[in-house]
Amino acid sequence: MKYLGTMITVSDINKSRKFYEELFGLEAVQDFGINVSFSCGISIQQNYELISNIPKEKILKESNNMELYFEEKDFDGFIAKLKKCPNIKYMHDVMVQGWGQRTIRFYDPDGHIIGVGEDMGAVVRRFLGNGMSMEQVSERMGIPVIGLEMLLKS
Repeated sequence: MKYLGTMITVSDINKSRKFYEELFGLEAVQDFGINVSFSCGISIQQNYELISNIPKEKILKESNNMELYFEEKDFDGFIAKLKKCPNIKYMHDVMVQGWGQRTIRFYDPDGHIIGVGEDMGAVVRRFLGNGMSMEQVSERMGIPVIGLEMLLKS
């Protein structure tokens, strides 16, 4: 058995497809009309009640129990792009996590939590650019130096 990805329910397949393609640059690799799969492993499914035998009223919006998480190398550019999108409902604006990564969380058109974090390699480069040593960055982020080196290569 192998894990293939995550499928989320949507109320309007076209609206959701446009949201994920335009905001995140996702590429559709399969389109079955009411189901679209993207190359990153996320799929969106309209009319989920028909394939799951779950009553439509049991499919919740803003259940706040899972998050689709992305990392972005050009975090500032992404934030500028996001701020231009109308009707985005934010959970919180940009915040800095304890390990130094900037993140933002908001809802997609169907109330699924989207988390976007600054690419971890970019966080390491930012710390090094501010004069921290690899050992200081390692301590701040809780990542061994060898792990930081791997992040810098990605």
